Amino acid sequence: MATRTKGKLATDDTTLHYLDDDAKKALTNRLARLEGHIRFLRGMVEKHRCADEILLQVAAVKAAINQFSAALLDHELKACMKSCMEGGADERLDKVTKVLSTLLKQS
Repeated sequence: MATRTKGKLATDDTTLHYLDDDAKKALTNRLARLEGHIRFLRGMVEKHRCADEILLQVAAVKAAINQFSAALLDHELKACMKSCMEGGADERLDKVTKVLSTLLKQS
C-alpha cells in the first residue's frame, strides 16, 4: 500500500519523486527571489515609504508568485499526478481541478 509524504509517494519498495534536481533548483531560486521581495517590502514599511511605492512592490510580488505557480504547473504537475497523487485518474483530475480553482481565485 502506498502512503503520501510531502511531495513523494512511498510504496513498499520505492519512493517516487516528481521534482528532478534542475527543477527543484529553479523553483527554489524563484522562491529565494520572492523572499527577497518580501523582505524589501517589510523594509519599505519600516521606513515609512509612500503607499503607492509599496503597492507597486506588492504587485511585483504577486506577479512573482504567479510566475512560480506557472512554472510549477508547466513543468511539474503532470509528473506529480503520475508519481505522488493517490487515487484513480478521475480522483487525481478532481484534485488538480480544485487546486487550479483555488489558485485562480487567489490571483
